[in-house]
Amino acid sequence: MPLHYVYLVLAVAAETIGTTALQASNQFTRMGPTLLVVLAYGVAFYFLGIALKYIPVGIAYALWSGLGIVLIALIGFAVFGQVLDLAAILGLGLIITGIVVIQLFSTTATH
Repeated sequence: MPLHYVYLVLAVAAETIGTTALQASNQFTRMGPTLLVVLAYGVAFYFLGIALKYIPVGIAYALWSGLGIVLIALIGFAVFGQVLDLAAILGLGLIITGIVVIQLFSTTATH
């Protein structure tokens, strides 16, 4: 895996941690999760910024947001007991399909 995709994966992981902590912060009323939100989003944007040196912004943001959406939906289901109906599952499948199409067929994406 090229190093710039490692940076993007780290950005996605940090964003996912930050968004999970955002849910756990109870609207910023719990100090620990609130601090984790700020730290994780800082790390996420730092690594996204590094990835943008090598990956076009549209592609990087599509991958970053798409992977983040799918991971957060799965965490919401597994950790917070949020229900995913058929439409949500199909939509998440389309997001994953879009990510695969970009990676396999786009000449804009760096490989």
